[in-house]
Amino acid sequence: MKILANDGVSQSGIAALEKEGFEVLTTTVAQEQLVNFINENNIVGLLVRSATKVRADIIDNCPSLKLIGRGGVGMDNIDVAYAKEKGLHVINTPAASSESVAELVFAHLFGGVRFLHDANRNMPLDGDSKFKELKKAYAKGVELRGKTLGVVGFGRIGQATAKIALGVGMKVVYSDPYIAEASVNVPFFDGQAVSFNFKSISKEDVLNQADFVTVHVPAQKEYVIGKAEFNLMKDGAGIVNAARGGVIDEVALIAALENGKLSFAALDVFESEPNPEIKILMHPNISLTPHIGAATGEAQDRIGLELATQIVALLK
Repeated sequence: MKILANDGVSQSGIAALEKEGFEVLTTTVAQEQLVNFINENNIVGLLVRSATKVRADIIDNCPSLKLIGRGGVGMDNIDVAYAKEKGLHVINTPAASSESVAELVFAHLFGGVRFLHDANRNMPLDGDSKFKELKKAYAKGVELRGKTLGVVGFGRIGQATAKIALGVGMKVVYSDPYIAEASVNVPFFDGQAVSFNFKSISKEDVLNQADFVTVHVPAQKEYVIGKAEFNLMKDGAGIVNAARGGVIDEVALIAALENGKLSFAALDVFESEPNPEIKILMHPNISLTPHIGAATGEAQDRIGLELATQIVALLK
């Protein structure tokens, strides 16, 4: 049985599938050529990340296809309900990348409070001639310890982010309409662990209380954070979006940065991805990464193995 990993899959995932008798193809097939490729090669399983779209045209016109797998959490690039209605298995790996995304959130937070994103732009240009001026410009950093992190969306990734915040010494508040209470266990290197119990509060209260906000919700039809929400936040707060483009109103975000309501923002995802707006890309108070939340070797290994386990269970 042939599996097409159109957006790639880890070697550990390939090895696990091959051990069970599957043939794994890692050719990257153009979207418009997928139907022909799947049919010509009698593909039974199609694995994607965020690049490849699996819509009705593929589902309807590929009779050999039995399974669609998403290496990651969000499945907005797959017509999930329609695929299931047509009898296909649809799988994903919701737990595999949580820690990687959470660490990226904190990479942005640590960088943001010490202006690293801007310093790394300007030091190569002016570090030799304007060292004292740059030192003064970046001299008003703040510490994360003792501050409050507001988490909007408290699923696996939100909770993984909370664990790091607690380890750093931050207070955590969260809002999630689907998770009224949560217990977060923070493990340490020597086997010790500390457990923290939380209760959801309103999004408005989270925004009021938080020094920094991080958003961990699925793709939405409407903005989760827009002008009204920015107005509720503390003056000088920071915000991170490593969830989905379109969760934050980027026009309102720019305005909040320009009028000083926010001190900085960090974006791993963008409304107009894969062509982010120039105003976003050029803004000195925005820390930027190109949708790499799950892009660690460890996360990709976990994703590959988790996909392989599910495929073997469903197709053999």
